[in-house]
Amino acid sequence: MAGPWWRQCPRLTTGCAATNILENLWHLKGRPVSSSASASLLSRASCISRPETRPPTGAQINMKAGNFIIRHQSWLLLPTLQSCCCRATHSDTKPKDPFTLAQKDLTSLYDDIKKELFVSKVELKSLCEYYFDGKGKAIRPMIVVLMARALNIHSNRAGDLLPGQRAIAMISEMIHTASLVHDDVIDGSDKRRGKRTINEVWGEKKAILAGDFILSAASMALARIGNITVVKVLSQVIEDLVRGEFMQLGSKENENERFKHYLEKTFKKTASLIANSCKAVSILVNSDPEVHEIAYQYGKNVGIAFQLVDDVLDFTSGASQLGKPAAADLKLGLATGPVLFACQQFPELHAMIMRRFASKGDVDRAWQYVLQSNGVQQTNYLAQHYCKEAIRQISRLRPSPERDALIRLTEMVLTRDK
Repeated sequence: MAGPWWRQCPRLTTGCAATNILENLWHLKGRPVSSSASASLLSRASCISRPETRPPTGAQINMKAGNFIIRHQSWLLLPTLQSCCCRATHSDTKPKDPFTLAQKDLTSLYDDIKKELFVSKVELKSLCEYYFDGKGKAIRPMIVVLMARALNIHSNRAGDLLPGQRAIAMISEMIHTASLVHDDVIDGSDKRRGKRTINEVWGEKKAILAGDFILSAASMALARIGNITVVKVLSQVIEDLVRGEFMQLGSKENENERFKHYLEKTFKKTASLIANSCKAVSILVNSDPEVHEIAYQYGKNVGIAFQLVDDVLDFTSGASQLGKPAAADLKLGLATGPVLFACQQFPELHAMIMRRFASKGDVDRAWQYVLQSNGVQQTNYLAQHYCKEAIRQISRLRPSPERDALIRLTEMVLTRDK
């Protein structure tokens, strides 16, 4: 009997002449991939490949029909390869830095959030404003702002943000931060963004209330937008966050189900917010469901890639770079992508995963197994393919500096070190 679908992925070793690992993971709806379709996708996103994880090309790729039919299908596992009438991916000019392009719209972001969190009680005010100090990456509102401007241009409007789109960018950061406050309580974390967590400074009870208050303020701002469809879309994010957290508290014994569980949890906890925020700004400017789907798919794929890279950094970056302890996921009992891939080479990890690395020495041994395996490289490769699909989706919009900045952002997601 054949093993789980992800066990059939070849390991990324030097000189490997096997089928690409991610080619085996694509959700193909029962159709083989043609060599031309694969080559087209790779060429569109060649700018984001990292040297140490560059996939085999040309004759090295086994493109025989039938090799790519997935036995276990899931809408979430990997992006669908479809024929795409994409416009040119890049304009003739070099894409601007996404942060620079969005800076004007984000200048007052944290001041606007603090206005939403206005409260007379000094301690509650300090709690709620603790993480809105301007030291966060602000990735989510930046993506939302760039997506909104790109969509406005695509829809034959001026590129300037609509008031509702600006509000959605702010709301996305508020929801994200509230989830961090609650996550730190659940995980018992004592450090976040290089400083002590709210629960460490003020205690768990007050931290929970602060997170709740930030969510309530975000909900009020969302209601003021006055679009019921947007309210429904962003309400889904909060449901996904809760469901994702419950998924993280559990684990799957079956190895095949375990990887599916991991990717679905990753979507709910990280990518749903980006995907639905992008969709929300599209709804305000364009009535075409296909445009809504482009925005959603870009956000989903970039969001999943972002978290996959985050899971890699837990093994490859120091605590000073991350702003939190290294090996934090293992210490929390979490089996992320690098561990799940490493389990193919080191079956001993299976028992550790099931007991959530709770036995003495489990964390250190699992750490070593991951570093000795190709788990990091394969997770990076998986992130690359999600970014390539994000590029494919956003390239369907009319060319604009903001659209090209979103393309460049995929490269930044893959190469970040914190």
